Amino acid sequence: MTLPAKNSAREQDNALLVAVAAGDRRALEELYLGYHRRLSRFLSRFTPRYENVEEIINDTFMIVWQSAKDFRYASQVSTWIIGIAYRTALKSFRRQKNHMGAQNLDDCPEQTVDPTFDTEVQDWLKHGLSQLPSEQRLTLELAYHMGHSLEEIAAITECPVGTVKARMFHAREKLRLYLPSLSGGAVGSPAARE
Repeated sequence: MTLPAKNSAREQDNALLVAVAAGDRRALEELYLGYHRRLSRFLSRFTPRYENVEEIINDTFMIVWQSAKDFRYASQVSTWIIGIAYRTALKSFRRQKNHMGAQNLDDCPEQTVDPTFDTEVQDWLKHGLSQLPSEQRLTLELAYHMGHSLEEIAAITECPVGTVKARMFHAREKLRLYLPSLSGGAVGSPAARE
């Protein structure tokens, strides 16, 4: 049975967060190490630059360190941490976009190569996702790649479930238009339908 393992991980996260709230740096380090890989995979889908991913993760855990005592256990610790990373990533993307002027972050040449994206279909989907606004992309990532429910995504993004549903709907509609044009099929302009 995997249920006890899940409860154990939740209980461990809760205990670590209580220790972090009490000022235990080793507990913060353990949380950091436990979430680093998961957050890194999540964030690397939106920015190919390793430095950006690391900065967002570090900023996330600075907030965890400073805010652990304010956590009210209304959600899981994992949902709270991923929510912090989500909002930190959005702020970082907006800040970078402002520094780059009118240039879109997705127009930057990719600086790393991820061997898991070798297949044509995955590359095709990645390009389609890169055309979506950040909130829609992150919502799809949270749902389809990380397996969060609508309610969990709403908690992470601090928005109503209806907004999450709308973002997913609009993202899927835009992908229906982008993906045929990326494959060389009929060109559809999502901007024309907005």
